[in-house]
Amino acid sequence: MKLVDTHCHVHFNAYKTDMHDVVRRSLDKETLMITVGTQKDTSKSGIELAQQYDGLYASVALHPNHLFPVFIDEDEVPFKTREEDFDYEYYKKLAEHPKVVAIGECGLDWYRIPDNRDIEEVKEKQFRVFRQHLDLCEEVGLPVIVHCRDAHDECADILKEYLDAGKLSRRGVIHCFTGTLEEAQRYHDMGFITSFTGIITFPPKKSSGEALSDLQRVVKETPLEYMMLETDAPYLTPIPYRGKRNEPWYVRYVAEKVAELKGISVEEVATKTTATAKRIFNI
Repeated sequence: MKLVDTHCHVHFNAYKTDMHDVVRRSLDKETLMITVGTQKDTSKSGIELAQQYDGLYASVALHPNHLFPVFIDEDEVPFKTREEDFDYEYYKKLAEHPKVVAIGECGLDWYRIPDNRDIEEVKEKQFRVFRQHLDLCEEVGLPVIVHCRDAHDECADILKEYLDAGKLSRRGVIHCFTGTLEEAQRYHDMGFITSFTGIITFPPKKSSGEALSDLQRVVKETPLEYMMLETDAPYLTPIPYRGKRNEPWYVRYVAEKVAELKGISVEEVATKTTATAKRIFNI
């Protein structure tokens, strides 16, 4: 069963001591990978790792959480982001490398707003830098990997603005989608894919009394042709490994959950999502 982990960070420090073992293990388990950059150094190092392996690709971008210093304490991997200004020419040069298959992850994040910064200042900078990334997509002819948290209306509006101008012909993906079915549908109507992580394996809160979480219902109703799979490793580890460091080959557990929610075979999920990933990223 061949799968594509369309979004991981296998070149991050979480894998410093066994990075190559993790990559080889995932490739041995027939999992292709896109390792995703989030700032200058990780974008560069992702390419350096990708060029050592067939089946490993890279993307380059400046994550919105790196526009200002933000403390992130999730999934047992706490860290404080380093502030960076977007250097268009630097990222353009990186994007010309043959192993680079997308611009991302870039976008909007209203969930983490620094306490010592004005919210409008933060939003204005995120808007400006997101548009610069989309301009870069247009110039180099690559799809975009979008990070969007608590800002789907604004994100979709910007993407529509570019599409209405005849741009973003390669479209792209909304990574780690956790929004509503209506928000997903708006992206699908514009030709974008929504991608799901190990979060979909997490059970609903017991207090809800529901059999499925809200996100699991979104997965159940999302057409398979508008779906891709990812791990976001080292974060968001799926059940049965939740609480441990994630690895790209764990994407199979995301595929299994999609199959369960849709009542179809995992082979069908793997075949269709892999075909979509190869089409979107031209791999």
